[in-house]
Amino acid sequence: MALHLKKCEHVQAIETVRSPSNYECEECIKTGDPWVHLRTCQSCGTTLCCDSSPNKHASKHAASHEHPVIISAEPNEKWMWCYIHEQIARY
Repeated sequence: MALHLKKCEHVQAIETVRSPSNYECEECIKTGDPWVHLRTCQSCGTTLCCDSSPNKHASKHAASHEHPVIISAEPNEKWMWCYIHEQIARY
């Protein structure tokens, strides 16, 4: 039996997915630090590193700017994450 979760209001509010404009963490570039994967904020379009990366810039950005939803900026990955509800959604 498949479990179907209702998408949270933050994910439902995304009308157009913001794709990454570049494939680098804007903050890690400034400091010369490495990253593992990239995430793109759906509120402002900023692309930053994931929580597996040393600096966790995407989740820090989400918390400090109150921007709840990111997408994976990795090629061929089509999912969103809401930091507030800790919920993933495919698109």
